[in-house]
Amino acid sequence: MKQLTKKDIEVIKAYGLKPETVEKQLQQFITGFPFCTLQAPATPGNGIMQFTAEMLEKRVENYATLTANEKIIKFVPASGAATRMFKKLFEFIETFSGKPEDFEAFLSDQSSHSMYYLFDHLDQFSFYDALADVLEENGLELSELIAAKDYVTIGRYILETPGLGYGNLPKGLLLFHTYAEEKRTAFEEHIVEAFQYCRTKHGVKVHFTVSPEHLEWFGDLAKKLGKKYFRMTGISPEISFSIQKPSTDTLAVNPDNTPFRDKNGELVFRPAGHGALIDNLQELNGTLIFIKNIDNVVPDRLKDETYRYKKACGALLLQTRNRVFKYLDQLDEAAVSDEALEEMRQFANNELYITDNENFIQMDRIEKIDYLYTLFNRPLRVCGMVKNEGEPGGGPFWVKDSSNRIALQIVESAQINIKDPKQKAIFESATHFNPVDLVCSTIDFKGNPFNLTQFIDEDTGFISAKSKDGKPLRALELPGLWNGAMADWITLFVEVPLITFNPVKEMNDLLREQHQSVL
Repeated sequence: MKQLTKKDIEVIKAYGLKPETVEKQLQQFITGFPFCTLQAPATPGNGIMQFTAEMLEKRVENYATLTANEKIIKFVPASGAATRMFKKLFEFIETFSGKPEDFEAFLSDQSSHSMYYLFDHLDQFSFYDALADVLEENGLELSELIAAKDYVTIGRYILETPGLGYGNLPKGLLLFHTYAEEKRTAFEEHIVEAFQYCRTKHGVKVHFTVSPEHLEWFGDLAKKLGKKYFRMTGISPEISFSIQKPSTDTLAVNPDNTPFRDKNGELVFRPAGHGALIDNLQELNGTLIFIKNIDNVVPDRLKDETYRYKKACGALLLQTRNRVFKYLDQLDEAAVSDEALEEMRQFANNELYITDNENFIQMDRIEKIDYLYTLFNRPLRVCGMVKNEGEPGGGPFWVKDSSNRIALQIVESAQINIKDPKQKAIFESATHFNPVDLVCSTIDFKGNPFNLTQFIDEDTGFISAKSKDGKPLRALELPGLWNGAMADWITLFVEVPLITFNPVKEMNDLLREQHQSVL
């Protein structure tokens, strides 16, 4: 580690990282990461399951029985500020002069993504009344500002302090939906959801990963909501939090791959993406874990379909896990016939979508038992997939790994060599998109938690271009939570309706029909 000084090594250790880990990161910047080798998109009938109406209803009906003894937890990644959500509004207040030519440009774009549309529909945002109140506290009237077309002042009071300060808040703390007698944050909507498919004899448990600077705000809101829902249901939801561990951060480097240093000459570490949350997932004491992003919520009138598919996917996972556990019990005792081994192989091929080992037939009995035991003794996940509507991001594919095994994986565009015409064609032929709608089991057949770090594909990280203090830097992203961090899990893909996927990526998304409580 010639690039690091003795002081650097002390800083690394104090940060909670191992010097050899940072050395490995520096080497990864130099060597890069290999691209995924796509074989084909996963499609209905070829890697993606589709529920018939009868299958859906039966699994929804069986969900309560199957989960009677499960410890269910909903896991919601909710860290980070909503800065990107307000990108256009930030740009607007910094560049809009109020001159006639600016107004002409402002009025020329009246699409649903424009600033004109935002201000023209301002009263449809759930934070409208809160904005009026905070303006009044500062001697201003919202109605007067609208009449005067003083959109810059309005924008500043949405984003900055004094004001709502939304530009520095996480999405979870923003008011998303308006109801007749209340307004709800995205955070609260997840709790409402959890009461419908995470409620067991153990209560209702929801876990959020948040940033340290937001933890107190989330905690205060959790206390208020706990009391509210106890009054309504007699159950106080168990809301817990964790932060992305600093020890999972990665070192930033300059474009020449030397360590990036701040103005004081200190090393700079950066959060390594959502893949670092595999450690947070590991620490959950649950036997059935639902994962969903913080911004993917809808008002009550649209929730029923989400509930049905959550229960159906949960039932599928538990039915599959029960059968896998039965086989593992038999394999563990080695009291298994040749016919049973063949049945297990067929199950792996046809129902778990695990491609056959071409040498299986030539294996002796003990080798077959060992092979199937290893094949089945892994964490399990069921991933909802929606039809591709042009959303950016990852999707379901058949991928060849470093050991030449072909398996189902969720793959991001950054993992693909787009310059390779064949790989680009496969990626663009995907029929479905990953909406981050997962249900997982992280325990083995003896009830013990798996060590989830053993199932990560370390080669699926990637390097991105960032900047700090006006200087360019390169950042290292760990294998994504639902990509490389779960690469060696047993994976099932299920088609879910598009209505179950309604993320809020930019501010105007809250004006879409799917986020209006009353039409």
